[in-house]
Amino acid sequence: MAFPMIQFKATNTELEGALQDLMEQKMHSLEKFIGGETDTKCQVEFEKVTVQQSGPVHRVEANLYVGGKLYRAEATEMSFEEAIDEVRNELDKEMRRAGKKRETMVKRGGRAIKNMLKF
Repeated sequence: MAFPMIQFKATNTELEGALQDLMEQKMHSLEKFIGGETDTKCQVEFEKVTVQQSGPVHRVEANLYVGGKLYRAEATEMSFEEAIDEVRNELDKEMRRAGKKRETMVKRGGRAIKNMLKF
């Protein structure tokens, strides 16, 4: 299954093609967590925070829907590239945690069934 089409939105900034390509490239590394799921959607928002003029003013927010479950990440950094990296890392961490939790629950359920069958 290929990564879903990404919907981009820009607030207070111009959306460059290079940023879109970089975001797509980074998000494609999350394909391994999606597997054969067909109900997927990805939305990414780029925003330049206008309240301040220096410091971390570039914000990237990503919402990834996989099989009815929402994975969300947000980062504000000095550049869009740094924020994209941070968002990708947060999504990776969140999806890994969900996968491990699902695996643990399956094992736990199997143990419970085995214990019930002993008697």
